[in-house]
Amino acid sequence: MSTEVRVPTLGESVTEATVATWFKQPGDAVAVDEMLCELETDKVTVEVPSPVAGTLSEIVAAEGDTVGVDALLAQIAAGDAAPAPKAEAPEAAPAPAAAPAAKDVEDAPSAKKLMAENNLSNVAGTGKDGRVMKEDVLNALATPAPAAPAAPRAPVAANQVDREERVKMTRLRQTIAKRLKESQNTAAMLTTYNEVDMTEVMALRNQYKDLFLKKHGVKLGFMSFFTKACIHALNEVPDVNAEIDGTDVVYKNYVNMGIAAGTPTGLVVPVINDADQMSFADIEKAIAEKGAKARDSKLSMAEMQGGTFTISNGGVYGSLMSSPILNPPQSGILGMHKIQDRPMAINGEVVIRPMMYLALSYDHRIVDGKGAVTFLVRVKEALEDPRRLLMDL
Repeated sequence: MSTEVRVPTLGESVTEATVATWFKQPGDAVAVDEMLCELETDKVTVEVPSPVAGTLSEIVAAEGDTVGVDALLAQIAAGDAAPAPKAEAPEAAPAPAAAPAAKDVEDAPSAKKLMAENNLSNVAGTGKDGRVMKEDVLNALATPAPAAPAAPRAPVAANQVDREERVKMTRLRQTIAKRLKESQNTAAMLTTYNEVDMTEVMALRNQYKDLFLKKHGVKLGFMSFFTKACIHALNEVPDVNAEIDGTDVVYKNYVNMGIAAGTPTGLVVPVINDADQMSFADIEKAIAEKGAKARDSKLSMAEMQGGTFTISNGGVYGSLMSSPILNPPQSGILGMHKIQDRPMAINGEVVIRPMMYLALSYDHRIVDGKGAVTFLVRVKEALEDPRRLLMDL
């Protein structure tokens, strides 16, 4: 009597698979539920167990064949003699497995292809006999951050151990660490720099800050000027306000501005939706509201999603110059810094001016150097002559 072994249901929307490896060969004894072969799909890896005890009499679908759901894989001849080696099967199995081991345990073809494309090696395998499967490679690519802690700590002197404190990372800090590392691993990130003379912005702010507060009930800060200047520049260089989705570039015809904010537990980036439709007062109110929520840890996930560009102000902590890291999947982030009086040559004379270094980090996969430099120059021009913002120049 012969029993058919067929391809099981592979999951929603999956209609075919590739036969990756046969663990048994014709003539081998098999036990009930002993793994016969492994199938690979674009989503999962499926192990096919034996439905009966007996002898594998025929393999119909060879390794590398593409098979559909319910396709015939093999035939098993049932017999009274089969249960006898069943008890030995778990111990005897490693002996035949030694042959594939000599062939590098024959990692899954899709896994080998992925590792070659991404220059990966030493991926831990979860398949039979440590075989590396496609899912193992995908997991290694999706979670690069844990690789860093794998390096052993430097030895600590015995008399210093008691003076150390070990604290588990908060979930927020773990998320920040993972996302920043993913950003470095994914984007072709470059940074371009410029400097801006803050004289005109500071003069305008000092002239109108009292009237602004009286009318709108919120202080006039520098962030609204920088937000408006970035929106102005994004309109001219839309690549900086776009993102990569597979082989497509998605251009955003709106600006959801992320404003990075430091909190006691870590950096968060609340998003001001449709900032390009807002007035100075609306922007300042939104920044104040989101900043208060951030400090009180009351920001919802929805309020930190959907950003198309980010501004980070390291100047509030005294930073003179830095290279901000992209906030994926965004293609640009502007770094603000400390305003510092410096001697500048103006019209042939040396004068003291309040200067700020600006940094634009961008994804070179989508933003060319010309676009990045142009963007930063437009931000500089708008801040050094704020009237340009009113006239859209």
